[in-house]
Amino acid sequence: MAAERFLVSGVVQMVGYRVWTQRTAGALGVAGFVRNLVDGRVEIHAEGAPALIEELAARCQRGPTHARVTNVARDPRPERGLRAFVVLDDARDPE
Repeated sequence: MAAERFLVSGVVQMVGYRVWTQRTAGALGVAGFVRNLVDGRVEIHAEGAPALIEELAARCQRGPTHARVTNVARDPRPERGLRAFVVLDDARDPE
């Protein structure tokens, strides 16, 4: 198992990115969370098999139809033992 944080930049808020991420991660069997940041980015914490994390990252680079992703910054994170993928309330700063 692996865990990573993605910080997604571009036109990624008000375009359905969080719900799309929840559905995409759920379909892949990846656990974690997604939330908007006040600076306009979207933060994703993803846990699962490394190959599934890679697939989620590739899909997040494209995003939903109306998103315009310019960057997906990634960094490893400690696993939290999450079992589902949820949408969280907006946050001021990433974790």
